[in-house]
Amino acid sequence: MKSNVTFDSAGITIAGHLHLPDDGVVGPRPAIVVGHPASGVKEQAAGLYAERLARQGYVALAFDAAYQGESGGSPRGLEDPAHRVEDIKAAVSFLSVRQEVDPDRIGALGICASGGYVVPAAATDHRIRAVATVSAADIGRQFREGADGTQDPSVVQGLLDAAASARTAEVRGEGGGTFPIFPATEEQARALGRHTFEGWQYYRTDRARHPRSATAFTWNSIDRVVSFDAFRFVDLIAPHPLLMIVGTEAVTAHMTTEAFAHAREPKRLHRINGASHVDLYDRDEYVTPAVAALHEFFSAEL
Repeated sequence: MKSNVTFDSAGITIAGHLHLPDDGVVGPRPAIVVGHPASGVKEQAAGLYAERLARQGYVALAFDAAYQGESGGSPRGLEDPAHRVEDIKAAVSFLSVRQEVDPDRIGALGICASGGYVVPAAATDHRIRAVATVSAADIGRQFREGADGTQDPSVVQGLLDAAASARTAEVRGEGGGTFPIFPATEEQARALGRHTFEGWQYYRTDRARHPRSATAFTWNSIDRVVSFDAFRFVDLIAPHPLLMIVGTEAVTAHMTTEAFAHAREPKRLHRINGASHVDLYDRDEYVTPAVAALHEFFSAEL
């Protein structure tokens, strides 16, 4: 059963979908906050995982980040890592007072960029008793180095130049402006490499396209994102448990394995054979074993 809900995150109204188990069991349950990838919305990968987790007996909350989707906040399309972390903590607060939820059994799941946001959230909010990631990505590192770590350093310097100019233009009353997240055509996306093409195929075709999914970010997102270090404090999650799920074919897999190496026990690394980064968003042959691993983890730890 899915219902529309809202809650506050640092003064911004967040729109969510609360997924409840439909098994007739009465009483407080474990609950999972589910964060969406950068540019995503609650109706895409986060909603799929929330629905699947609800089938396993969890209360699951998928929501749109501040400034995006159906949530409030201006300018639209701002990607602010600090607020994305705050959104997760606000979601925990929302769940902690729901009658359906046991406040001592709340976990968090982050997909892609949210995999990088749930880590600092869980590291500093001890109400999150267990944390999991799927295709975790450090969005700051991705902008600095590229998804595979081979990006020319001049690229990020050019982005920062453009972001600085946009901030000045905004003060002049000319508007801060936005930049496109994905190329306009399949040909252009393929030319930029497998990871970009996979994202384009998911977000910009009938596979998962959604009218509220972000197609552009504001230029003043850039300096916020570039200075973000998602896994800097992954060791602080302990003694709470960590599960990291990654596809063996994911371009971003090195981010998960390096973060996992710096995490302290208790921790688990689960590889999904044959899966790419984006395959784990919606391909059933990969999502099903990922959800099974999540259920095994959360049922043991919550």
